[in-house]
Amino acid sequence: MPVKNRFAELQAEITEWRRDIHENPEILFETHRTSALVEEKLKAFGCDEVVTGIGRTGVVGVIKGKSDTSGKVIGLRADMDALPIHEETGLEYASKTANAMHACGHDGHTAMLLGAAKYLSETRNFDGTVVVIFQPAEEGGGGGKEMCDDGMMDRWGIQEVYGMHNWPGRPVGSFAIRPGAFFAATDQFDITFTGKGGHAAKPHETVDSTVMAAQAVLALQTIAARNADPVHQIVVSVTSFETSSKAFNVIPERVQIKGTVRTMAKELRDLAETRINEICSGIAATFGGAAEVTYHRGYPVMVNHEEQTEFAAKVARDVSGQCDEAPLVMGGEDFAFMLEERPGAYILVGNGDTAAVHHPKYNFTDDAIPAGCSWWAEIVEQRLPAA
Repeated sequence: MPVKNRFAELQAEITEWRRDIHENPEILFETHRTSALVEEKLKAFGCDEVVTGIGRTGVVGVIKGKSDTSGKVIGLRADMDALPIHEETGLEYASKTANAMHACGHDGHTAMLLGAAKYLSETRNFDGTVVVIFQPAEEGGGGGKEMCDDGMMDRWGIQEVYGMHNWPGRPVGSFAIRPGAFFAATDQFDITFTGKGGHAAKPHETVDSTVMAAQAVLALQTIAARNADPVHQIVVSVTSFETSSKAFNVIPERVQIKGTVRTMAKELRDLAETRINEICSGIAATFGGAAEVTYHRGYPVMVNHEEQTEFAAKVARDVSGQCDEAPLVMGGEDFAFMLEERPGAYILVGNGDTAAVHHPKYNFTDDAIPAGCSWWAEIVEQRLPAA
């Protein structure tokens, strides 16, 4: 079963929605305009229920099938938020908001799920209920967790949940997926080394926090190189190094380093947190200083469920003719919170030969819209076949 003809007919309209959202990006939970647009569209489509304010600015729409003998409820989720990046695409519909752009394609995700919602509201060719979920704050805000914490899954009796992300470098409209661990857990660390500041010409009178921090930057790499089993995935990256003095002739009293840890298993998160504390405290003590470590656990590992992944891949093959095995991704994805609450699967749809996500020249490829919409619609119609 190829791309549905209805989505070929709707592509121009869905593209208009997508480009309007692209032109008006909103960060984290500040998706007020986007949420209002989604609410307006869902009501116009004739959804049976539209609720706002779930997870602060999230929107939920409910679409009932022609029958409900199955009693089954499926959730479909798209993210709505943009990134704090200045757009450099030069597009006629480029961001009108300074230092904000849809650099990850959430505009496309939202538009595709709106397209699927329009089709499903028109046809109702399924037995059960569909809950379309439009989530804010995927980019570091944990909007998926907040929607779950608001009781979304229980309130609408969602039994399975499915999500999708565009993927630059894959052929447009093709799919890829993998069962089990898929996207990494994303943790952050913030370490402050404190010594005794002083004149750079008299280092013997100081306790040099810069030396401590410099040693730590290198030593933290031994967590991956010497502490973790080499067959497991772990990334420890120091991304910021800032001293309390900007002068060339002052040894600073304090140095702060920040970074991120990416892992594919809980035991590796535990290992990283423990070793970061031990390494930094030990280095500081060696040089006569102190280290204060703050370790923040962010998104958990996103784990696709076996049965739902197999089903999602089958639907993808029906739509596009192929569904490849996706690679492990060390980036994070807060759909992980929804997959911790309910079985489901997350799939990648090809965005073609474009700039990478989170790049100022990235743009979602509108030619992927029919395939993405068709996948969501087929998930419903095959999982909830009409009675």
